[in-house]
Amino acid sequence: MQERDLVHHGLAIKRHATPAAVAELLGLPEARVAEVLSSSAAAQRAVEVHGAYALTPLARLALEGRYGLHFAAIRANPEFTAAYESFEKINRTLKQLITDWQTVDVGGSRVANDHGDHAYDAAIIDRLGKLSELMEPVFARLSRHVPRFKLYEHKLIKALEAAEDGDVTWVSDVRKASYHTVWFEMHEDLLRIMGRMREE
Repeated sequence: MQERDLVHHGLAIKRHATPAAVAELLGLPEARVAEVLSSSAAAQRAVEVHGAYALTPLARLALEGRYGLHFAAIRANPEFTAAYESFEKINRTLKQLITDWQTVDVGGSRVANDHGDHAYDAAIIDRLGKLSELMEPVFARLSRHVPRFKLYEHKLIKALEAAEDGDVTWVSDVRKASYHTVWFEMHEDLLRIMGRMREE
């Protein structure tokens, strides 16, 4: 994938982000990402507001139209495809886990979890740890073909360790690189690589 399309791919995953955030996602130098995004804004492929960028609708469509060319070999690779399918199975477990994290059962109804029950939260974080162990061989297979997936693995480990150390915001807080936030971005990356749609 050419540099501009890779940066646009990162921006499409982030949707609206600073050069620093896109650079961190892709493992690229921030200065170079900033140059590409500035050039894209000048060419009306991106819009910039207060230092953050977003792709224009036409640029997004053009990028998506080139995915088939960029990722044809990966989509045809049996190991990567099998790893992706394994991820999707684990993803269903993750979605249920996050639902259980965000809500609790009270009298047969699901209500928002106020995280006052530390034993309940600890049990879910333990489940998250087991899920991460299941992901280890999947990451190994994905990273052999797309090395940046190692970055996702490292971020997820960092978020899990922070949650295990007692800061529960690292499970699903959208304002930081929490476990769920990083997982969501990784899933978006995979969907774009594979040419699939997210299940609602």
